[in-house]
Amino acid sequence: MIIYNVTIKVSKSIADNWMQWLKEEHIPEVTGTGCFTNANILQLLEIDDDEGPTYAIQYFAESREKYDFYIENFADLMREKSFQKWGDQFIAFRSVMKIVQ
Repeated sequence: MIIYNVTIKVSKSIADNWMQWLKEEHIPEVTGTGCFTNANILQLLEIDDDEGPTYAIQYFAESREKYDFYIENFADLMREKSFQKWGDQFIAFRSVMKIVQ
């Protein structure tokens, strides 16, 4: 199992609307590609959230091939849609992990 983790710091001014969009539009669109079986939303704790909350969205892929297919065919479009909707009101970084046990 591969976990595609996207950590995002969101501006306070858009936090509620962004979360609604994430749950209702973005995650269903990403999982709808067929590359991921499900996703979890986590909020980071014990960090400075004066400028806004930080979340980790974890997408679960059954194989590295499915993750690679997503990156090659869908990732750029999904990132572009996010920037078109929210502009510079968020910062994201991504990591890929493998479940070992």
